[in-house]
Amino acid sequence: MREHRYTLEIPHAAERVWALFQDYDRWTEYAPMVVDVEILHPGDSGGNGLLRRVIYKMPFGRKGSALELVTDVEPPAAGAGLGAAYTYTMISREPGNDQTGRVRLEPTGPGSCRLHFEERYHLTKAPWKWFEGPIYRFINKQNEASMRRAIEWLTAHPEYRADLAASEPPG
Repeated sequence: MREHRYTLEIPHAAERVWALFQDYDRWTEYAPMVVDVEILHPGDSGGNGLLRRVIYKMPFGRKGSALELVTDVEPPAAGAGLGAAYTYTMISREPGNDQTGRVRLEPTGPGSCRLHFEERYHLTKAPWKWFEGPIYRFINKQNEASMRRAIEWLTAHPEYRADLAASEPPG
């Protein structure tokens, strides 16, 4: 099993970052590999049980898809200065190959937060298991690029959810 973790300082309020991460129509604007996100089931009123299909670019012009189940949703409490988090499970066709991840936003001050990202994966079927390291180094690099580009996107679009940016310093 492999695990990837990283943190990233974000110059935007956790509530605003959370809103962008939940706005699936915008993922293609900042996530370099994402082609489309389809919501197959919205889950409950808090987003627990949401089932999404993420269509993504693969090498050589191919496309892939991942079914992701979102659980353990902790949305930000407006004005409370608390963080937000969710867990996702990428559901594999093969038992034992499911991958899990967690995204957590931790407020660090007025208009800023820290992103904590973690993902665990384990490929068991040949030939993929032989290439697990290179495959996931590539995926991890893309995930980190997506998070950095989300920050850039928010900075470039101060009008996006401006109601949540009241405490952010001017860009």
